[in-house]
Amino acid sequence: MKTKRTTLGAMFLAGLSLACALNCVAAPAHTVAVAVSPRNSVSNVTLGDLRKIFSGEKRTWQDGSRIKLFSRAPGTTERTALLKLLGKSEMEYKQFWTAKVFQGDAETEPIVLPSNGMQREALTAYPGAIILVESADVKPGMKVLKVDGKLPDNETYPLHR
Repeated sequence: MKTKRTTLGAMFLAGLSLACALNCVAAPAHTVAVAVSPRNSVSNVTLGDLRKIFSGEKRTWQDGSRIKLFSRAPGTTERTALLKLLGKSEMEYKQFWTAKVFQGDAETEPIVLPSNGMQREALTAYPGAIILVESADVKPGMKVLKVDGKLPDNETYPLHR
């Protein structure tokens, strides 16, 4: 009886390990979408312009309205994608924005939003807002921009993680 239970337990663990391995291999990469207010006339942005926007170099949209930057908290998929986009560590990012504000090149650093719901609210409240959001978390009221002519469901979309 004890041998039968041990064998069944070993088979269960082997099956569980195999299922986990298959699931880990088959899991899709996280994709981060670039979203703006539906009132924003922009529908496409280049990766270079996206870097300029999130580094505070580009401060206005094509129509002259001010860009309002929002980010997610450290440790989130969106923040990781932002740091990768800018080629900075978390510490370098914080130092970068502290220096920009201190030197008068920016009024404030991007506002950190703790939830996807708050991101959606920011897009509603600020017509010039731009956010990074996990593609799976895109909700009505979020206009997803193409990056270099590609949407997040495209294999060659530049913000796959």
